[in-house]
Amino acid sequence: MLTGNDEETAGWTLAAPLSKPNARKGVTSGTGRSQLARALRVEWLGQTTASVCWIASMLTYGISSSGDWLQLFAASAWLLANIASLATAEAD
Repeated sequence: MLTGNDEETAGWTLAAPLSKPNARKGVTSGTGRSQLARALRVEWLGQTTASVCWIASMLTYGISSSGDWLQLFAASAWLLANIASLATAEAD
């Protein structure tokens, strides 16, 4: 039976743990590329373009009622959700 540091003597080492509790604290080198790849997907580009156009139309035609403000907030929330999805989504 091996005890202490006998695993090094025997010519083998223990495997690394499958998960590290604080592994997500640092930024990996592929993070920027994966965010760019997600941002260039048709689904993300389409939704982001639609929300920006909705905001632009609200600002172009004016905000004259509480319903207009609600539409502007909805379009802004949609845009913020799209932007946040780039930061929080796992790499595909």
